[in-house]
Amino acid sequence: MWSYLWIPHRQAWAKPKACCPGGSSPHLGTLPLPTAPPLSPVPPMAVGGLWGAVRGLWGPCGERGELTAPCCVPGSAAETGCQPVVVLLGWAGCQDRYLAKYSAIYSQKGCTVIRYTAPWRTVFFSESFGIRSLRAPARRLLELLFAHSIDRRPVLFHVFSNGGVMLYRYILEALHTQQPFQHLKVLGTIFDSAPGRRNFRGSLRALAAVLLSTNVLLRYFLIFAFAATVVVLRILLYPLTRFVHESHYDALLKAPSRWPELYLYSQADAVISARDVKRMADARQRLGVPVRAVDFSDSAHVSHMRAYPTYYSNLCVTFLSDCVRGSPR
Repeated sequence: MWSYLWIPHRQAWAKPKACCPGGSSPHLGTLPLPTAPPLSPVPPMAVGGLWGAVRGLWGPCGERGELTAPCCVPGSAAETGCQPVVVLLGWAGCQDRYLAKYSAIYSQKGCTVIRYTAPWRTVFFSESFGIRSLRAPARRLLELLFAHSIDRRPVLFHVFSNGGVMLYRYILEALHTQQPFQHLKVLGTIFDSAPGRRNFRGSLRALAAVLLSTNVLLRYFLIFAFAATVVVLRILLYPLTRFVHESHYDALLKAPSRWPELYLYSQADAVISARDVKRMADARQRLGVPVRAVDFSDSAHVSHMRAYPTYYSNLCVTFLSDCVRGSPR
């Protein structure tokens, strides 16, 4: 797995505090994961040469992650305290340049942003076979909060499609069962085009889109293998296999979290059924979770911001503000 972690700093390799003082504009450097030795800071135009320096930190699966940390908004830290940390969990096959557009919504408000997209092989195949490959990356993402001394700041999760939900499922598990993650303060979660239950054709469309640039023969082989696996293990035998590896959807239905949730979906989504999203929102609301669901009606899968950029951004910022004013967790 590859990991790319960027963090602005005021002095070269000074470890960021829980709150950073305002003043001079920070420049771009890098900080590695906790298990890796420090890397030398590089100017913004030279970041392309840094890819190989962090290869292998999490494994060879091709995951991408990025951390941008403006820390506290200069001039307002005394009034509002530290700004939240926002964790973006991308959809399967998502390129970081797309996820960065969502990151800008929060970084412009002074939030620290962590971006991460799990590899499509893990999302489509490992999880389908019941292999919990995303459990370790979920823990590593939470460990980043401690590695950069931002674990005492409130956290908001922004989750995209089932690819993000599958990872978020293990984050929830760690938050409620593992120390020291249980003390983390979660503000809320935004679900974009998620979660979906058993939309077989939608899953095939999503995998086909990810494999668009792949060799034709390999593409059809992988699609066939995925389809066979899903039909056998996730549909026909699921009454039995759920005792070994419950689906992400069923796990979220009864998740112990009670912080607010915002569901952004569309009737025109060809990958995730709007009925699945509404069913989840209704079920969570019956458990006492503060829920809001917004139907964009005509926007495609994970394309709500592209279709309605201002409205989408306002929804996210308003939800974040409301969560900050409320009681986290």
